[in-house]
Amino acid sequence: MATFHPLKVKDIARETKEAVSLCFDVPEALKAAYEFKAGQYLSIEALIDGKNVRRDYSISASPNSGELTVTVKEVDKGVFSTFANRKLKKGEVLNVATPQGRFTFSAEIKSSKPIVAFAAGSGITPIISIVKTVLEETLDQSCILIYGNKTPDSTIFHKKLKALESDFKGRLNIQFMFSQARVSNADFGRIDKLSAAAFIKNITDLQNCAAFYLCGPEAMIQTVKSVLMDCQIPESKILFELFTASEVAVDKSIENNLGAVKATILFDDASETITMASDITILEAALAEDLDVPYSCQGGVCSSCICRIKEGTAEMRQNSILTESEVAEGLVLSCQAVPTSQKIYVDFDDV
Repeated sequence: MATFHPLKVKDIARETKEAVSLCFDVPEALKAAYEFKAGQYLSIEALIDGKNVRRDYSISASPNSGELTVTVKEVDKGVFSTFANRKLKKGEVLNVATPQGRFTFSAEIKSSKPIVAFAAGSGITPIISIVKTVLEETLDQSCILIYGNKTPDSTIFHKKLKALESDFKGRLNIQFMFSQARVSNADFGRIDKLSAAAFIKNITDLQNCAAFYLCGPEAMIQTVKSVLMDCQIPESKILFELFTASEVAVDKSIENNLGAVKATILFDDASETITMASDITILEAALAEDLDVPYSCQGGVCSSCICRIKEGTAEMRQNSILTESEVAEGLVLSCQAVPTSQKIYVDFDDV
């Protein structure tokens, strides 16, 4: 389970008008704890206007860089993202959890077979870490990146990606797509079903690709995933990470009429047994008892709060992250999981 430590902000770099990269100073004694895989993220806590705010941000540096850097895009009414872009100063200290996440470039994907990535907006942050790692750690594995934004000026890492493409000519091919600007050598529009199908159709030897990485809004991810599966790409080759979920109606009143539920929660090799109401989530119950279980977004978008049901049953209000096989193995998002049995035992360590 991830552990928080206070880390000093070593540097702040402006990427676009709406995005900054935060580089943390990791003490020598903690360097091993903050080693990461390309594609992982950090949970970051800050006290903002008297409230403790926790958010997840993908690591945009590559593991070989020796840096621990996240990139934060300011979003409308985003408490932490606004703070990071407008108020945070170099030298300030934030509570930063050790790296987490399964959206990674792993050893089994490292090969001579190409990888393909689709990113939109700030979805580029874990993707650039993965792309850099592929290029740095392999001799002949190539990358194809389709990257959608509004304009070149609003594109995070636009110049860095073009320089990377030039440095690794023949191994990195990038197709930029802009929805609000017509630019030479870039497509106009959004990554939708039609454009995704066209991009995918032009990939040589599609079935031979090692993996497909998708990151950005849920609608884009589901669209591209659908096109890939229509092309007979195995679901096991499609990795994705949501940055924003679709606004869908969520049934918050899962009927079970259980009354009080006895919940045993295992985390950090210790267990706590609590009595919880049957109409709230496991995470809500744990936080109400001041249990220090992992969480971040509380909206079913990140994967920080995943736990495994060892005994009993639960139903998720919504799930856009876990696959059917993962759910069958007992994994749930604790921020969405409501007990449907009188007793339940969940494990945050075994995930």
